[in-house]
Amino acid sequence: MNTQPLISPQELTSLLAENSSQVVIIDTRSPEEYAISHIPNSINIRDFFTYLLDNSYPAGLNKLQEHFQEILSSVGITGTEWLIVYEDAFNKGYGQSCRAAFLLKYLGCAQVSVLHGGYRAWLKAELPTTNEVPLRECSIFKLHPNSEMMVTTIEMLQAIDNPGIIKLDVRDREEWLGLSSSPYAPDFCPRKGRIPDALWLEWHRLMISDAEIPLFRSKAEILEICESIGITSDSIVYIYCFKDSRAANTLIALQTAGIYAKNYFGSWNEWSRDFSLPIDSKVI
Repeated sequence: MNTQPLISPQELTSLLAENSSQVVIIDTRSPEEYAISHIPNSINIRDFFTYLLDNSYPAGLNKLQEHFQEILSSVGITGTEWLIVYEDAFNKGYGQSCRAAFLLKYLGCAQVSVLHGGYRAWLKAELPTTNEVPLRECSIFKLHPNSEMMVTTIEMLQAIDNPGIIKLDVRDREEWLGLSSSPYAPDFCPRKGRIPDALWLEWHRLMISDAEIPLFRSKAEILEICESIGITSDSIVYIYCFKDSRAANTLIALQTAGIYAKNYFGSWNEWSRDFSLPIDSKVI
């Protein structure tokens, strides 16, 4: 199968018609939203959005791997399927389907695509929905972690003094300014601020986020926006947000534009809680 990072509702429909037995659709929305309606035969795995990494040291990453290995095995995913992930809409779900795609690839799934436009695009295309929950037999999900995808805290710390690596903060404005520690509450984390020497690009700028169906911008538009803050097609970029949903969303945008980027999955939720790590805490 020719896997692509983004797949349209129409392309997904064609794919299902051709080879539905090798395709698994994963809904990352809340269980309540999923219960009302969802794409037929999709399975709900909310943990792709809610899971918080303890830390990006070996013990924390091993715990993450075991957690999702158990979940994926319980719903019959082996890792060999073409996995399609979706959320409600990119501007509402904060890129949770992109976070799911990142995690699935990190865990060793080679064929993963994000439904471009999410569930709203599916509805806009007037494609079928259901409230029936598919029955799936358990399997054994085979872990093949790709450590090259994951920027650890140690690697991000080393990158601070490396001008050849751009540290890209894609959080919302209030978080970047040092007025809030998270999108959940101003004091959710113990410290406010930024990773030193980071650049800022608010995540939704790489999408047409105010459209009826938010979609990623074109390659040319993404490159133009990135170049305005000093990121080019020759750059190496380490991205972070609060817990990696917005960063994973940005990762896909940069990759579609041909920019080499990696995710610091622990992001501000991990960095801010380790008081040995430096921060720029000045309110801008």
